[in-house]
Amino acid sequence: MKRLIIFILLFSFYTAGAQTVFGYWYGNANVKINSSANNYLVEMILQPEKNYVKGILNYYFKNTYRSIKVQGDYSPSTRQLSLYNIPVVYHASMNNFEVDCNMNLQATLRVAQAGSNLVGAFRALPDYRYTCPDITFNLVLNADISKKDSVLQAISEYKENYQVWQPGVDDTLVAVNVIPRKVINYVTEKQYTERENITIKEIEVESDSIRVDIYDNGEIDGDIVSIFYNQKLILYNQKLTHKSVKIGLPLDSTLAANELSMFAENLGLIPPNTALMVIQDGKNRHEVRVSSNLEKNATIKIRRKKKQ
Repeated sequence: MKRLIIFILLFSFYTAGAQTVFGYWYGNANVKINSSANNYLVEMILQPEKNYVKGILNYYFKNTYRSIKVQGDYSPSTRQLSLYNIPVVYHASMNNFEVDCNMNLQATLRVAQAGSNLVGAFRALPDYRYTCPDITFNLVLNADISKKDSVLQAISEYKENYQVWQPGVDDTLVAVNVIPRKVINYVTEKQYTERENITIKEIEVESDSIRVDIYDNGEIDGDIVSIFYNQKLILYNQKLTHKSVKIGLPLDSTLAANELSMFAENLGLIPPNTALMVIQDGKNRHEVRVSSNLEKNATIKIRRKKKQ
């Protein structure tokens, strides 16, 4: 009988510990609308107190990095987490003119032997509910670095941060100059055809050829990609950094639209695989943020502008 009581107490202690939201959480968030390729890279550092939860929310979206203090409630019995009044950049904001949506975070803690997840969404406050769609997320606990001292130190040393990144002169120094020609790799070509091609952008250009510069979009986290042009592999297994990979591409005039696709060879340290593509035709410049994973390829359709 005594052993049974001790076992029950130990089990209760373990279960209570497993149901905490304490620690470092990482993942991505996606706008909940059809045909959206807008994702946010998200990190949360949470410290539950007696009657509330406090912490830091960091996210990267397009070329903007934000770090914000957050506070809310957590119920161990229902595993429900709520954080309130968080400014989140509106998914359709234009460059150099960003608009915030004030949102609440609502999530459910899921605990399994393989690890813990926070699954939920950012949801707009009433004043924003008709313009700001939900942003769903799945965050994973990094148990290796979720130590009490490091969490408390990160929260105590917090400084609000807002940064905007644009490719500068140093960033356009060419790391790789690619001559587009057919690359033979049957494994990658087969995987490419098995994944769904999602058109994320259509652009018009005024010349018969374009230059494409490809950067890692966000934190340099080891993203590796292959590039297809009109269904043909032209760049294989290229690691992305803050230095551009430059590709010169002629447009095929026999096609209604030329297709430039990014195939994810991996997901990097922070899924999904993201890139910034800068497409120039000599007169115009188009910045397209691209996101691929192991199920979907991101495709840009490029059309030659009709002459008047």
